[in-house]
Amino acid sequence: MVFEGQDLYEFAAQEDRSAPRTKITIPAQLRASGGRAIQTVVHDLSLSGFSATAINRMHPGQVCFLTLPGLESLMGEVVWWENSIVGCAFHDLLSPIVHDNILARYQPSSVYRSVL
Repeated sequence: MVFEGQDLYEFAAQEDRSAPRTKITIPAQLRASGGRAIQTVVHDLSLSGFSATAINRMHPGQVCFLTLPGLESLMGEVVWWENSIVGCAFHDLLSPIVHDNILARYQPSSVYRSVL
């Protein structure tokens, strides 16, 4: 399905992402280039990008910086904004080790039950 005004390549790029995204909830800060940092919540994360809450409209191509707890700011570029959620691609891919550490820290613990 292609929406009015949306180019086919852009749509395909969003549907064929380069890395699987993991649903997660991480408190963070998001700053548009030239703006002030705002508190946000990261909703999903991959090696190549993230989506997060962004009440103020952000525009495709806009440079932004995501700061996750305990990490330096990560530069990204806005790919889409819809209904106060922004999707961004990281400028540099996240290290798989950093990615796995973030997931381990913020994903809910799995509960294992045994049947006796």
